[in-house]
Amino acid sequence: MSKKAVVLVTRKLPVAVEARLERDYDARFNSEDKLYTSDELVRLAAGADAIIPCHTEKLTAEVIERLPDSVRSICSFSVGYDHIDLNAAKARGITVTNTPDVLSDATAEIAMLLLLGAARRAYEGEHAIRFGTWGDWSPTYQLGIQVTGKRLGILGMGRVGQIMAKRARGFDMEIHYYNRSRLSSELEAGAVYHEHLEQLLPQCDFLSIHCPATPETHHLLNAERIGLLPDGAILVNTARGAIVDDDALIAALRSGKLFAAGLDVFNNEPNIDPRYKELENIFMLPHIGSATRETRDAMGFRALDNLDAIVSGQEPLDRLA
Repeated sequence: MSKKAVVLVTRKLPVAVEARLERDYDARFNSEDKLYTSDELVRLAAGADAIIPCHTEKLTAEVIERLPDSVRSICSFSVGYDHIDLNAAKARGITVTNTPDVLSDATAEIAMLLLLGAARRAYEGEHAIRFGTWGDWSPTYQLGIQVTGKRLGILGMGRVGQIMAKRARGFDMEIHYYNRSRLSSELEAGAVYHEHLEQLLPQCDFLSIHCPATPETHHLLNAERIGLLPDGAILVNTARGAIVDDDALIAALRSGKLFAAGLDVFNNEPNIDPRYKELENIFMLPHIGSATRETRDAMGFRALDNLDAIVSGQEPLDRLA
């Protein structure tokens, strides 16, 4: 009987995913779901063949350099990979994979929830009920922005962006988008393509961010670009916090340049900029875009499909490095 590959699992995963890991691998589980420090991760990886991290583990060049020679693959439980230094992994000959496709529907659902919640002032309404400040009905009480028939701009028309566009069409929204390359007419489905982001922004009553976090997209939404949005626009982010400049967004929400924002992702999670908590015109969620039972199982199985391929000497479906 062949020896099972040793796998370090950095966070507690869904029951079905851990059951498959236990069956097929010599898995080192994190039963307490503790967030490992870099030193702990390196120490626990001793003798491991593979690591299954989440976006919470920062596998920087320095951390990857310190990993034991036994580690030959990193199969991330995430679609984003900004937490892993791919160049450092390549230099060590470590295969890196992610889990695309399987979380697109769930993330688009959260994006639409944020869009609606920000537009209709959901936080303020919920707060009024919980804390007893809800008074008599009034024709001018808590007026929000109607979503139906408005222009939705999508920054990054990949898997999630395309599903977001599909959902928004149910509200008769007019879809505009910016992407690194134009989609086929079939995938566009009537959406208006803009060759430059600066051309898209003035057309957005709502802007939903769906591009990856890369050095090129870091603080892509800065004060200058937010200034190109129409007055009273609404910004939604379910991608990564690093794409937005916090100072610029907070200033735009305070000044009324933006009517509201809906955020599921932040810089420096979970220690987000405390100024966000002082604002009422923002609807916030704690990075739960993929948090459905079905999606988290699918993410785990996708990570294990990649690991199975690597261990058997085959090419993994979702290789990044």
